[in-house]
Amino acid sequence: MRCLKSLGERIVSRDPDRQTAEIQIRIAFMNRFNALGTAAIERVA
Repeated sequence: MRCLKSLGERIVSRDPDRQTAEIQIRIAFMNRFNALGTAAIERVA
C-alpha cells in the first residue's frame, strides 16, 4: 500500500483524460483493498 499515492497527493498527469484515468485507477485500488479487508459474515444455524 505504500507504493500507491494517497488520494490527497498531487496528480502527475496534465492531460484531463489521463487525470481521469489516474483517479479511476486509484479508486479501483482503494476499493480492492477495502474489499480484501472486509470480513465476510456467514450465518451459522
